[in-house]
Amino acid sequence: MNRILTYTVPPEYDGEKVNRFLRNGIGLSYRMVRSLKQIRGSMLMDGEYIRTIDPLRAGATLTLTLPRDESTAEPQQADFEIIYEDDDLLVINKPAGLAMHPTHNHQGDTLANAVAYYLQQKGKDAVFRVAGRLDKGTSGLVVCALHKLAASKLAAASEKEYIAIVQGNYTGRGTINAPIIRPDPMKTLRAVGEGGEEAVTHWQAMATNGALSLLKIQLETGRTHQIRVHFASLGTPLAGDEMYGGSTEKIGRHALHCAKLRIIHPITNEALIFTAPLPPDMQTLADEISLEP
Repeated sequence: MNRILTYTVPPEYDGEKVNRFLRNGIGLSYRMVRSLKQIRGSMLMDGEYIRTIDPLRAGATLTLTLPRDESTAEPQQADFEIIYEDDDLLVINKPAGLAMHPTHNHQGDTLANAVAYYLQQKGKDAVFRVAGRLDKGTSGLVVCALHKLAASKLAAASEKEYIAIVQGNYTGRGTINAPIIRPDPMKTLRAVGEGGEEAVTHWQAMATNGALSLLKIQLETGRTHQIRVHFASLGTPLAGDEMYGGSTEKIGRHALHCAKLRIIHPITNEALIFTAPLPPDMQTLADEISLEP
């Protein structure tokens, strides 16, 4: 199903070329404009065919038919919770243990496959495009764009807030500013190291029992495994994070959850905020920390 968008040409674009309104007025990327140009009839002004070099009329209705996607993931059913849905995006509460994309280790059992199945049941197709991925073991909010225009705008207009449980005593708030490297290009393992990519993590303590701390975390940068690597580098890995030295005594996966997501809607420009409560395994551990004197 094609996504059709309509815009009323504002007075300041009267006589201006279609291309200028598409690029500056709507914010379409060069590649998106080029793809529209290649499909005759994808751009109409008051129902009439129009080219990117043609002039606009103030008050006219510009109709864009976005190119249809074809899913690249094999549809396969899996459980996940949809927090929000419209014609432009899905906001999903991803369970821990579900990988995002198919890899050599995960074929068919990923969120991309599950989303493809869900959309297929509704007669829709979409390439799986997410604004910021979550590790397989991380639970919480993921936003999935349902077309190229939504994807291009979401990347720069989303902000996440995480909840983590770390092995250490944290109070107050602070910032970890330490570059991250990939010591072995054949492995996913990361580490803090000189000459790495800039990585900045802000944290705020919510509760502690001395041995474990419940933290609220925001990222300035989005490096692979950033939160996990930063706290492990301080000798306080996430609870359950075996890869980075955490203990699985209290929880069987790294204790990290994306709890809040703030986005600007890619089409309506509306500010939206979504939340997802801690899953049972993390909530049980968080309650244990909070109950300590």
